[in-house]
Amino acid sequence: MQASKDRILTTHVGSLPRSQAVVDVVFGREQGAETDSAAGDAIIADAVGEIVRRQCEIGVDVVSDGELSKISYATYIKDRLTGFGGESNREPAQDLLDFPGVLRRRHESGTRSEAKPPRCIGAVGVKDMEPLETDVANLRAAVEAHRPVEAFMNAAAPGVIALFQPNDYYPGHEEYLAALGEAMRAEYEGIVAAGFLLQIDAPDIGMGRHTIFRDKSDAEYQQLANLHIEVLNHALRNIDAERVRLHVCWGNYEGPHNHDAPMELVLPIALRANAQALLFESANPRHAHEWTVFRDLQIPDDKILVPGVIDSTTNFIEHPKLVAERISRFADIVGRERVIAGTDCGFGTFADHGAVDADVVFAKLGALAEGARMASARLWSKR
Repeated sequence: MQASKDRILTTHVGSLPRSQAVVDVVFGREQGAETDSAAGDAIIADAVGEIVRRQCEIGVDVVSDGELSKISYATYIKDRLTGFGGESNREPAQDLLDFPGVLRRRHESGTRSEAKPPRCIGAVGVKDMEPLETDVANLRAAVEAHRPVEAFMNAAAPGVIALFQPNDYYPGHEEYLAALGEAMRAEYEGIVAAGFLLQIDAPDIGMGRHTIFRDKSDAEYQQLANLHIEVLNHALRNIDAERVRLHVCWGNYEGPHNHDAPMELVLPIALRANAQALLFESANPRHAHEWTVFRDLQIPDDKILVPGVIDSTTNFIEHPKLVAERISRFADIVGRERVIAGTDCGFGTFADHGAVDADVVFAKLGALAEGARMASARLWSKR
């Protein structure tokens, strides 16, 4: 994994806005209505090339394919794994239940995906590696054309798959997780074998506290979240930690977030993952103050921090000076070489909607790049 050796590198969490043409392809496939798969493949391949070009042009160093081929970051797995079918209705997060007016506005404004995830109804295993192979080929072609510093590809953690897809088949949560981890291992290893960094998306570690773990005590939550990390680590057993990034968050939506688990609880769990880099929220109003947790906790010397210095749920374009301030705060804690500037979460978490206007997304990424240049000037001027 590239470190910030002579300047602060930039990246993001993964998903980016999809064009309407891409949305049409993704939903056509989801609904079984696609009539020309070759044409759909070409649309997505061209879009990946364009999204990588735009990232490089605007100053993003460590790029992704934008997750353009996926309907969402956690439910895409039904096309790659056996054992999933039907539909499920997830109960809203606890903060939205506390404020039903916010939940209603989210439904009315279209800022909540209406796509229903499937359920686990059978044995989980590898079904089809072709979608991954196609994603790898598209990203490889884009990287060869535009030459970013490095590239990563997202994959869902076993725990977040369990969060979105309820279990109707296995005798318990632990057995379900173990099956998911073993089934996802092929995807994890395939991404790394292709030469890309593997980003594990694990919002279950944070968001799980006010969703599937809402009725648990803090001690029970910690025990279950640690189990999620243990299963993940077992699935990553053949992969060097230097090739892995872990993303944790509390849910990529504008809402009260008054039930979010504090970073004091989340961070020690996340640091146990077999991942060199940790991506986390630190720009939004609920978590911006938690940089002090990193200051007060001994961060292992082999960890790279990728704080979100850009919010992913509002159309405010952060001032580059604020971005530089946020970056410098973490660099002063762990050293400039161990910080990469990132975003709180993705900008295209679900294919059918995005809270941030597509043009604003790239303006935000431009502010990220400019803020990183400002921070670099300050940090590398020190002797």
